[in-house]
Amino acid sequence: MYQKVPAFTELNELASSSTGGKILFATDDFFATCENIISDKNPVNLTEEFTEFGKWMDGWETRRKRSPGHDWCILKLASKCTIAGFLVDTAFFTGNFAPKYSIQAARLTPDEEALIPKRISRMGTAASESDLELMSLLSTDKWEEIVPITVLQPGYEDTRMNFQKVVSDEPWTHLRLNIYPDGGIARLRVFGEVKPDIPQRDQLVDLVSMLNGALSVDFSNAHFGHPKNTLKFGKSAIMADGWETARRLDRPCIIKRNKDGTLQIPGEEWAIFKLGFPGRAKEICIDTTQFKGNFPDTVKIEGTFLKNEYTSAADIDWEIIIEPYKLSANKEHWISCHSEVINHIRVTMAPDGGFSRLRLYGYVETDFIEKMC
Repeated sequence: MYQKVPAFTELNELASSSTGGKILFATDDFFATCENIISDKNPVNLTEEFTEFGKWMDGWETRRKRSPGHDWCILKLASKCTIAGFLVDTAFFTGNFAPKYSIQAARLTPDEEALIPKRISRMGTAASESDLELMSLLSTDKWEEIVPITVLQPGYEDTRMNFQKVVSDEPWTHLRLNIYPDGGIARLRVFGEVKPDIPQRDQLVDLVSMLNGALSVDFSNAHFGHPKNTLKFGKSAIMADGWETARRLDRPCIIKRNKDGTLQIPGEEWAIFKLGFPGRAKEICIDTTQFKGNFPDTVKIEGTFLKNEYTSAADIDWEIIIEPYKLSANKEHWISCHSEVINHIRVTMAPDGGFSRLRLYGYVETDFIEKMC
């Protein structure tokens, strides 16, 4: 049965380990540790795999509760952000999934976060009484409830994906995930928008970093990997953690080369990104790390300043920032450039393929922030 994926999943994902999410506390890690729920990899099922504690599960699974209460964990998000929605994936948890869950949220200061006891992630363990007493100082059970107690479905293929929309404009830094009363989930995904502080005018910043509020707003093709992956910080560890298109079907049977070294191949693929702040581009990096047999031949980058939100129907006057630039495999390509004040860029690859990370360093033009919608 086909399940429609909500529009909020196009926003940045802010809980997984590759974006900076971190598990700070869990009441119980008996069968499988809580860190698994923020793994970037899709959950897998090893049918015959057992540990000394029981069946191996690719997720967070607590013991069958034999004492009062319920299990919960604390997750630190990649950055302060508003949240548009969640995915709670129960993949392969069929007779042992958590029947219900809820989510609470808070904005913690560094001093408040420091009250959380040091996390030791180890199967077969549970939080000590002293750790629970320390956690009580934060009153996490009183945090703002943004998802009420909600029924989960078992981890069969047609019922595993439990989406939940959130209607809130408040920015949060930490989440408390409650499961009732025990059991397991495979993955938690948190979709939203980072709300960063405005940098100083003389500070060189990555204007297209998700941690500075950048977003992927449109694209032509994302068959193997979404363009929003390129906005993550740090290097990618696997090819799936990047933007990759399908092979274009209009490529010729025999490929020839132009005099300038580019290939005579029709067609191209593109993605449009909203910058975190308006600014002037000074240096751009196209990183093809992990892309060895499927990197694009060339990439072109254009920019514009939009006073209103981007729409695909808008007639946009794009300024060329980087002319078609020849790429190579598994390499960071740093390109000096200069642009007028922009708040959106269009990245066009020819003819197809993918790359792992995009960087655009420049200076924020604070005078233009109020001109943006």
